[in-house]
Amino acid sequence: MSYLPVSADNAFLLFDVLKADEQLQRLPAHAATDRALMQQVLEEAGKWVGEVVAPLSREGDELGCRFEVGTVTTPPGFAQAYQDFWQAGWPALACDPEDGGQGLPWVLEGVLYEWLSAANHGWTMAPGLLHGAYECLKHHGSEALKAQYLGKIASGEWLATMCLTEAHAGSDLGLVRTQAQPIGDTALGASYAISGTKIFISGGEHDLTDNIVHLVLARLPGAPAGPRGLSLFLVPKIQPEGQRNAVVCERIEEKMGLHGSPTCVMRFEAATGWLIGREGAGLNAMFVMMNAARLHVALQGVGLLDAAWQKARAYALERRQMRAPGSVPASRGSGDAADLIIEHPAIARTLDVQRAWVDGGRVLAYQTGIYLDQARHAEAAKEREQAQQWCSLVTPVLKAAWTQQAFDGASACLQVFGGHGYMREWGVEQIVRDARVAMIYEGTNEIQAIDLLVRKLLPDEGQAFGQWLLFLRKSLDASRALDAEVLRRLAELRYFSTLLVQGCKEDETLARRVADDFLRCVAVLLMGWAWARIAVTPGTEGQRWQGPLQAVTQRVLPEMDWRLQLMKAQWRQTSMVHGVQAAAQSA
Repeated sequence: MSYLPVSADNAFLLFDVLKADEQLQRLPAHAATDRALMQQVLEEAGKWVGEVVAPLSREGDELGCRFEVGTVTTPPGFAQAYQDFWQAGWPALACDPEDGGQGLPWVLEGVLYEWLSAANHGWTMAPGLLHGAYECLKHHGSEALKAQYLGKIASGEWLATMCLTEAHAGSDLGLVRTQAQPIGDTALGASYAISGTKIFISGGEHDLTDNIVHLVLARLPGAPAGPRGLSLFLVPKIQPEGQRNAVVCERIEEKMGLHGSPTCVMRFEAATGWLIGREGAGLNAMFVMMNAARLHVALQGVGLLDAAWQKARAYALERRQMRAPGSVPASRGSGDAADLIIEHPAIARTLDVQRAWVDGGRVLAYQTGIYLDQARHAEAAKEREQAQQWCSLVTPVLKAAWTQQAFDGASACLQVFGGHGYMREWGVEQIVRDARVAMIYEGTNEIQAIDLLVRKLLPDEGQAFGQWLLFLRKSLDASRALDAEVLRRLAELRYFSTLLVQGCKEDETLARRVADDFLRCVAVLLMGWAWARIAVTPGTEGQRWQGPLQAVTQRVLPEMDWRLQLMKAQWRQTSMVHGVQAAAQSA
């Protein structure tokens, strides 16, 4: 079965739980964006994704991309689907009207890409970087570069790449060796010859668009070593005059999954490029792109988990195996010697847990998308600041926790099929393979955890993090059972974070030892917060919502307790070795 977006579920979380239309209409930029318009966009998007993109997924995985002498051919149907995609205006949903976009809220784009990833992750890798590239060029590009390229990127007529990684460097971008030599002035400004090789470049070469805009990190002559010496350059496949640039695809990399997406080794042979932003500020310019990409990747996790859940649930509703505990023979059809496997507690639990992560992830990602617009468009400075703080703290959590859950949860959904899940014909094994890479790219999950703890918590000794926890607390009511459970754990995490700050002053390794557990604790706390919002929304009384809600209280929230214990053990070790004066006994 192909993935089918269920827009009613997304709409319920957006409009009934989050009141997205009310939040967005308070912003001048979206004052005219009402619920009816947003629902219409979502319904059309879901229909297009289900009818056009989803059916291409299996063949795309089985046939993959074809490489021949520097050219790449995508699987059958991919190129036509992409032409339909950009010509229908889907990439331009959230781009500014002055750049040819539709000026709609970012959250609509987020839902679209969630569905696209669930339907056909390989195909979706191609347009996945478009909005990030658009934001990067819009905020940091020269007027000449924007005039030449911004409209094409906003519309999706031309695709873009993000060329960071080199074979010897990996995530340590300070080791990048690609060079940029000044070569003279052009109509687009000072030009540079870009030389070097990049690996793991999604969509580095393909047949989906006539041109590809590469954003490349490189070093200017005399630039200092390390990250401060990196500058960002726009290097097109086809130059403005129409000739092919000196950009060569050496090969496409054979991968565990995402066979429908060409991941390329790209060689720049003194290719012509132009500076984006200031010299030595390449990472600052690229950061705009990476943040947008990380939220997209979080929604990839949500979408892939939903796709796996859909397949597993459909199978569980038709497959009979053994008799379920407490089974009543009359409930089975005549001649049925076994019950549907969805009636078995282990299967029901598995499906409810994954459903809980999908719905909770949607609430959090959609709220983050709304805050992205608030950070950009809110009239009050305080409101913009609070929105930005949310995005800064929550984005790494969403990226890491939900891509982890996509892989773990898809594997759990495969288990629902038993031996059949290991066979390709059911499609769930493809999701397991495809989902695994999301834990690695756009900053590995370990890097996201370090970012949260080392860069977001420690510099101000947890002040901003503590204020954010208090912000979460304001929307909870201790008289409700779930809220009370979340409030208790919120207080525990807030207290432990103060101990952690003190311990990290004495032992710089402590933060790295506990970062993954810390991020996971925050993710579980956010899950509780999200489901506390869902639980009080009218319309959640039925099993559709009550089963996952029970899974949150019984299976998800308790994880935070043992994660905290793991971190406390590490803190105590530091306390004993370094003599940290803190309330060790109470911890």
